[in-house]
Amino acid sequence: MTQSEMIAATAARLSQGRAAAVRLTDSTVSLVCDVSGLDETARADMIGRLKAELGAMDGVDEVRIAETSERRELPIVAVASGKGGVGKSTLATNIAVALALAGRKVGIVDADIYGPSQPTLLGCDETRPEARDKKLVPVECRHGIGLLSMGQLVKPGQAIAWRGPMAGNALTQLVDAHWGATELLIADMPPGTGDVQLSMIQRHKPVGAVIVSTPQDLALIDARRAIALFEQAGVPIIGLVENMAGYACPHCGEISDPFGSGGVERAAQEIGVAFLGRIPLSLGVREASDGGEPPAGSENDLAQPFRDIAGRVARWVDERRTA
Repeated sequence: MTQSEMIAATAARLSQGRAAAVRLTDSTVSLVCDVSGLDETARADMIGRLKAELGAMDGVDEVRIAETSERRELPIVAVASGKGGVGKSTLATNIAVALALAGRKVGIVDADIYGPSQPTLLGCDETRPEARDKKLVPVECRHGIGLLSMGQLVKPGQAIAWRGPMAGNALTQLVDAHWGATELLIADMPPGTGDVQLSMIQRHKPVGAVIVSTPQDLALIDARRAIALFEQAGVPIIGLVENMAGYACPHCGEISDPFGSGGVERAAQEIGVAFLGRIPLSLGVREASDGGEPPAGSENDLAQPFRDIAGRVARWVDERRTA
């Protein structure tokens, strides 16, 4: 075996077949390495091994590696609502956490450009993302979830007073990032049916949308508008979630329904879409969320409704992939 052949064989072994066009020219090894699907740690480890071992071989003084990556379209599930204050961001966080605990490689895009909350909900609001090759690298938060949010890029409390095109461009930077081995993105959408929703639909078209509402009639009116927007754009509705459905008094245990009960499930039946489940109004959910400890990651009763909904979303996505 010639020296060039030994170098090529070593590069193939170290890169698990990702190295190509391996050449030895005047004591310099040059090669192209495909890093598609690798996270930052795995990429750096492979490149480091290649440079170290190839550089130590006889007749080699320098190793030059050109990295390539095949662009892939990550499936995006949009978690949306017609109005604010219905628990959309909390649901998005806990769907992601439940999926991660089930073994999925999940990322979150905080598409709520003007009111980002995911850094707080995931307990990583002190960490700032870095950039590589003019693209952002997601911050790894609890349970290995990657996150990109405007809340990580602006000073705490700073108002984001941008017109629609600027917000749309910011969204693209969050989505078109170095997501590595991530298999599924959860997009926490802003409330309503404005510019950011249109940018997400037109530029990054989600595979499906989860719509969140409280049971009260006013929230359901706005939820129907959100459903209409996604349906008009050809984005399937995965299903509806009823949030803040029932409150158990911590003193006597009596259940009351300050926002009504069952309205979202009835609306789902009328519209002809799936009802994914209901989340009770709970002080524990609020406290855990404010503390950056998503309830879906706990071992108490707060976790199960979120895990059940996440399981239904995962099955829907899997069926779409195999259809």
